[in-house]
Amino acid sequence: MTPLGESLLRKELKKLKTVDRSAVVKAIAQAREFGDLKENAEYHAAKEQQGLIESRIKNIESKLTDSQVIDVTSIQSTGKVIFGTTVELEDNEEDIVSYQIVGEDEADVAQSKISINSPLSRSLIGKNEGDVFIFKTQTGTKEYTIISVKHK
Repeated sequence: MTPLGESLLRKELKKLKTVDRSAVVKAIAQAREFGDLKENAEYHAAKEQQGLIESRIKNIESKLTDSQVIDVTSIQSTGKVIFGTTVELEDNEEDIVSYQIVGEDEADVAQSKISINSPLSRSLIGKNEGDVFIFKTQTGTKEYTIISVKHK
């Protein structure tokens, strides 16, 4: 993952542990005051929310433990597409697009960030500035030229 991706996960983890966890504990305590737990919708909803929070905490902790943070700005630029680089592409219709290759949790096409596991990323990895390649899409094929590879 990128340093930004790690930072965002750490912020989310902190919020889950400090804010969300304590809020759901209060909600459970409050729901218990309503009486019979068998038919207490507020209690069951709060317990379900607690389970989701705990699951997300474990998921984030696992990702942070198992992931490697790669700061592409500390790697010398060679013009080769690697994880973390921002790639500017021109298609055969002369449209120019730019994508940063990021980890799965960071992917957001609206922000031009695509997952390392996406088909386009897998097609790009290892290619160099100036390379031309054909990419198969659901609607056909596109020919792309790699205009630039930036380490930012």
